[in-house]
Amino acid sequence: QMEGSAIFALSAALWHEVEIVGGRVTQSNFDGAPLLTLAQTPYIDVRLIESDAPPGGAGEPGVPPVAPALAAAIFAATGDRVRRLPVARAGYAVGSAVF
Repeated sequence: QMEGSAIFALSAALWHEVEIVGGRVTQSNFDGAPLLTLAQTPYIDVRLIESDAPPGGAGEPGVPPVAPALAAAIFAATGDRVRRLPVARAGYAVGSAVF
């Protein structure tokens, strides 16, 4: 779940946006939202931390930190601050693929 949520979140930060035309959202569902392919997906290292807390959901916590981490990585690599999502609108792409 954690890996899947990280892939979803990275895909969303890269490409997903909600378009409104004439006061209506143009997307009908997630079927039109591209996801990273396995070849595009970076290595993800999930580590479980021992705890006395009761078990809980494991998918959702992987989503919120991804977009800020991506923006910070772009800044560290280029000096460019990306302040709007998706980052593809700022001209960034995954590997050699442009979306």
